[in-house]
Amino acid sequence: MRVRVVANIFLIALAMICAGGKLAAQEKSQEKPATTAPTAAAIPAANPKDVETIDAIMAALYNVISGPAGERDWNRFRSLFLPEARMGAVRKKPDGVFSASSFTPDGYVERAGSYFKEHAFFESEVSRKTEQFGQEAHVFSTYESRNAKDEKPFARGINSLQLFNDGKRWYVVSIFWDEERADNPLPQKYLAK
Repeated sequence: MRVRVVANIFLIALAMICAGGKLAAQEKSQEKPATTAPTAAAIPAANPKDVETIDAIMAALYNVISGPAGERDWNRFRSLFLPEARMGAVRKKPDGVFSASSFTPDGYVERAGSYFKEHAFFESEVSRKTEQFGQEAHVFSTYESRNAKDEKPFARGINSLQLFNDGKRWYVVSIFWDEERADNPLPQKYLAK
């Protein structure tokens, strides 16, 4: 008798899980479809040369944030991203705990813009590993940051980017990065070209 009760409870639970899965699938089918491309009004128009290839958008991204102290071309910067794009970074707190920050490209402009007005900043790509399937690409881009072009880097790390191509151009969907630390050295495979 006890086995039968347990079996019945199991069957009821299984039915509820299946019904829940069906309900979840139905809810997903009623969600709004994802936007495949932003509207022209949502972002500044990109220079077609900046977004025609993965190489081009990566070069534009590093170029637009690099330079001597002064204002950056933030419209060019914004033109590289989807309107819903996200950026973020891994942070190690003094107590050794890790956290992740997350912000929009406009949040980056707010955070970095005032710093760049007062300080030179040059970031360049050291190497890149790219995986692409259809209209999506994942790029692991090893970078070096400098205060002047000919100085030793003060920071190195990896930018992890998700890119999307709408058939006409590439967009940055997300950038998330982590810096090299004594306890987090860059692996050789991400330093080789």
